[in-house]
Amino acid sequence: MDRVIVYVDDAAYAQQILAPLLAREAAANTRWVLVACAPRMTHRISKWVSHSARENWRAKWADKLFAQIVPMLPLSGARVTTLVAKGPLAELTDQLQAEEAAAAQVLDARRPKMDAPQEPAMAKPRWSSLPGTLGSLLTGCGALWMLAVE
Repeated sequence: MDRVIVYVDDAAYAQQILAPLLAREAAANTRWVLVACAPRMTHRISKWVSHSARENWRAKWADKLFAQIVPMLPLSGARVTTLVAKGPLAELTDQLQAEEAAAAQVLDARRPKMDAPQEPAMAKPRWSSLPGTLGSLLTGCGALWMLAVE
């Protein structure tokens, strides 16, 4: 029996990622381990919400997510295990891989973050990285020097 560990945080995106995997004939005899990756909460939220309330919210959020994903999995012979990630995913993956001798396929079906800084297409000029006041001063001195030379 194959084993697939799937990290999810959005049902619609996960369905798109899982569709080719579910089309295989072997998908019916697969053990699915669905790991819900709840949205991150700021450390300042502890001022307003207790730890148990946060854990309850994560559990309810994961139940809603699993209710959307589990019905699309082929359940004729497949086993589905669900859990909520509570720590670093690398450690959780190692722990899940250690449960059985055969290595499991790991699939990251989490929606990519769009607010992450992306590398610029062109390299910045060297002088643009100078602090605002120093850069302005050097630009002004350069302009005055050019006027004096003419």
